[in-house]
Amino acid sequence: MPDLSGKAAIVTGCASGIGAAAVRRLVADGAQVLGTDVNAEAGQALCDEAGAVFALQDVSDRDRWKGIVAIAKERFGRLDILVNNAGIVSGASIGEDDDEAMFAAWDRVIAVNLSGTMAGCRAAIGAMKDNPGGASGSIINIASTTAMAPLPTDVGYSASKGGVRVLSKSVATWCAQQGYAIRCNTVIPGATETGILDATEKEMPGFKAAVAATSPMNRLADPAETAAAIAFLASDECPFMTGAEMLIDGGALSIHPGF
Repeated sequence: MPDLSGKAAIVTGCASGIGAAAVRRLVADGAQVLGTDVNAEAGQALCDEAGAVFALQDVSDRDRWKGIVAIAKERFGRLDILVNNAGIVSGASIGEDDDEAMFAAWDRVIAVNLSGTMAGCRAAIGAMKDNPGGASGSIINIASTTAMAPLPTDVGYSASKGGVRVLSKSVATWCAQQGYAIRCNTVIPGATETGILDATEKEMPGFKAAVAATSPMNRLADPAETAAAIAFLASDECPFMTGAEMLIDGGALSIHPGF
């Protein structure tokens, strides 16, 4: 297991799914963790259970990012890890009849998934530059296989996650060119047992089974499996790994769709 002793982390979208698993894993590996979410009750409960600190946050609120980073620095004295996990779906295709509803859905999902991730990267870099011992840290942005094989039924979600992939590379190379030991990588999960899939299953019974079948492993991922990749990227085990993508999809994108 990676040793994260002495490291301080922020994990967004901590109330459930991959975010909750990431908080549990980073704490188990020795990190001090600040978890954030818009769901105060569930987020607080998760952090209490895991031994983490909780703070209320809507990641699309740029000003709130300053406060979140300030809390981490006040509580832990530094910031070494940021997991930009918070995300939502729009549920709108390019062919929606209602222009107003379609663009409202687009604007919100871009604000949370893409602009919120960028704001987190910017705030984290500012804090990581001031770490005792010099600029250092690991930023881990959570994308989706829809960044590579987009959903025709959700143009906003697909576009936002594709944006996260390229954003991470831009952040990674900029930090490297500045001489900062601040890495930025992307984790790309496939279909995972999360609240988003649960909600879709209620509206479309059989959806989870159909999605599981897209992987040759014929199952959904456990969020803990993605958290393991996050812990590796957060550690000092991969100091030359930046601008990279870790695909955690059970082989879904490795097989011809006809087989």
